[in-house]
Amino acid sequence: MSRIVSGVYAITATPFDEQGRVDEESIASLVEFEITAGVHGLNVLGIMGEAHKLTEGERRRVAELFLKHVGGRVPVVVGTSHAGVVPAIELSRAAEARGASAVMVAPPSGLKTPEAILAHYRAVGAAVRIPVVVQDEPVTTGVLMPASLLVRIAQEVEACRIIKLEEAPTPTKVTQIRKLAGTAVQIFGGLGGAYFMEELARGADGIMTGFAFPEILVEIFAKFTTGQPADAAAVFDRYASLIRYEAQQGIGLALRKEILRRRGAIRTATVRAPSPTLDEVTQRELDGILQRMGLELRG
Repeated sequence: MSRIVSGVYAITATPFDEQGRVDEESIASLVEFEITAGVHGLNVLGIMGEAHKLTEGERRRVAELFLKHVGGRVPVVVGTSHAGVVPAIELSRAAEARGASAVMVAPPSGLKTPEAILAHYRAVGAAVRIPVVVQDEPVTTGVLMPASLLVRIAQEVEACRIIKLEEAPTPTKVTQIRKLAGTAVQIFGGLGGAYFMEELARGADGIMTGFAFPEILVEIFAKFTTGQPADAAAVFDRYASLIRYEAQQGIGLALRKEILRRRGAIRTATVRAPSPTLDEVTQRELDGILQRMGLELRG
């Protein structure tokens, strides 16, 4: 119950049209793009999926469409974080009913004590029969969960034995969790892939992130897990500039959607308001990096 397939899970963007409405056709094309890239699973309605900008009706519809178009070909993790435990449970149950392989839940902002955080995960974990991915992302939530608390949650809530780490430095935290829990938990990195090699070397099971060239992360994972760490590092090093650039705080999602648009995965690069925009200088910088990487794309 408490494990999913290891590997690269693409944190999917939520496509919008020019008016900021959910673009249902682009959800279908994005699914095919990710699966063709070889990802081991999808993670929908994460922070970079703009779940916080969707109505609850839109969240349910977006999850439904992703699950429908995936059609069981790869596992799908559905983000069901919410400020309240009752809505989080309802969203989690709805995702499970639609066929999600797991749900991902971040602690509600404002929770300050380990007991309150644990109670939230205990309630959600008891309400579903699929795994709950514990999302450790304090930049957005404001909730700090040290390695000891994450391991405690995993030990006390059977459903919560998968951890998505996004508190830098993530490699250090991977080591801390492995020291405390061994292989009893699954650990996935994030942060745009910026520390993917170090996370793998320290024992991570994979990554959940939204890099717009998922096939690169898939290649790194494949080489590392088949006993070719030096080759994996060479691939990572080749594309490190792009990984770093796309992961910028504030404009990372706008960059990612622009690349996905150029690659034909989605129709528009619209980020729902309030949103960052890419100025001409940033566009030129992106063009330059893509050209250096040999990844020139259509405009």
